[in-house]
Amino acid sequence: MDLQTWNSGFMNASPIFRPFEHLRRSLSEMQEWPVLPELNRLRAFQRQPILTRSGKEICFVPAMTGKQSFEQKYETKIFLTGEVQTRASNWHDFFNALVWLVFPRAKSTLNQLHYEMQHLEAERRLVHRSVLRDAATLFDESGVVVVSTKQALIELMKNFQWKELFWQRREEVLSSMRFWVFGHGLYEKALHPYTGMTGKGMAFHVDTTFFQDSETSQLQAIDLMLQSFLSRDLSSSADLMPIPLLGYPGWVEANNDEIYYDNKRYFRDKNKPNCSAA
Repeated sequence: MDLQTWNSGFMNASPIFRPFEHLRRSLSEMQEWPVLPELNRLRAFQRQPILTRSGKEICFVPAMTGKQSFEQKYETKIFLTGEVQTRASNWHDFFNALVWLVFPRAKSTLNQLHYEMQHLEAERRLVHRSVLRDAATLFDESGVVVVSTKQALIELMKNFQWKELFWQRREEVLSSMRFWVFGHGLYEKALHPYTGMTGKGMAFHVDTTFFQDSETSQLQAIDLMLQSFLSRDLSSSADLMPIPLLGYPGWVEANNDEIYYDNKRYFRDKNKPNCSAA
């Protein structure tokens, strides 16, 4: 799939796009790159307006060019006005808009973190951005959320025991664990998934009845979990664990073979340097 060419069937490229399932029909009817009014109309799928933490309603607007004042900077402008600058015919910005629709509370929380940290950095005339803003950026671009009804599976993941998790306990993972991509940068990469795709995220242990709810309800619950995590527990990139996305059973045909999980460059041991988000 050409990264400059629109494809209304992009969701068929990978199960990674599952969070956008409720938008499939609308997206499939777009035969050309969606223009901003079309992206803004997709907000109607939300039961309530999508608001920033400052109370401004989100609206997708053209991207600005040239030197910008503090108030016009990307994240600051979102916080102060609700305007999300979105480039035309651009997969990266397109997926960013969709993530706003699926995880509005988490996105607004990240936006507030960026705004507050940028304000603090400007006030103190800091040359480098804070570790918290680095972490917020990393999750925004490459975030993954794992939910599981079995704490034992989460522990295997935390201990980098990937083969036992994804192969030896494959059926348990399929029935009791879900991976949901948050980062819009990862969604862009998922147009052409490749061994090495690594997200950065966290895992939540959920009640045994969690997966009995509709996927829409699950995503709304995850959005609330993320809102709490990002506002209370995120302090640096060290709070996010590396997650080899394509290890999840069935996400690529190659992982139907046991030998796939013997690739130690992708499925790293815990005592080895971690893959960077890719």
